[in-house]
Amino acid sequence: MHSFETGQAVVRRDVHRTGRVWSEHALRVVADTSEALVAACSPGAETRWPALYVKARTDGDRSVRTVAFDAMATGVWDLADAVWQETELLLWKPPAAWFSVNAFYVPDGDGRRLRNWYVNFEHPARRTLYGFDTFDLTVDLVVDPDLTRWEWKDEDEYAHVRRLGIVTDTEHQAVDAARDEVLAMLTERSGLFAHAERWAAWRWEPAWPTPRLPQPATGEQRVAPKGG
Repeated sequence: MHSFETGQAVVRRDVHRTGRVWSEHALRVVADTSEALVAACSPGAETRWPALYVKARTDGDRSVRTVAFDAMATGVWDLADAVWQETELLLWKPPAAWFSVNAFYVPDGDGRRLRNWYVNFEHPARRTLYGFDTFDLTVDLVVDPDLTRWEWKDEDEYAHVRRLGIVTDTEHQAVDAARDEVLAMLTERSGLFAHAERWAAWRWEPAWPTPRLPQPATGEQRVAPKGG
């Protein structure tokens, strides 16, 4: 398996089954081991999102997200350049897992603090020369910093993409198994969560340049969605 060096710029892409890119996110590698690829970004990192998804975030209108998923079902959508804002992000992607674990850090006085853990259910990683490809399956789990409470997020959107056929029965079964796996990790404080206190104290390396994407196509407008 190709491995990445600490500090190297990589790109996480969500790739639809048609081969079309749904989103891209520039990151820097924190560690790359047999257990997980750990990557991070700070505010200013470059991303690309579906234009309708960006509009939903900019307008604060979640109903537009439904329109974005409808567009995904047709296989036709436009991407817009974006800039990551507000949060520092730390991401763990185990190679065969149907999820990634994300930590979001927010300003706190002169420093930063862990706002929450965020488990994103998605395809296992497919390594590329520039990073890895996956595909977000919509449903998420939001976890308190001390791991004592958690709640499911976007179950309504998950039901919608299931109806649209974006998430197949096979993928749904994989998500159900991944849900059980993550809940076991939380209750047992195993896997990544065995080292939660250490990772909660993580901070972005200030000497690292802001992660940037490969040069995007011309004619696309840069916007600024918020992180997390």
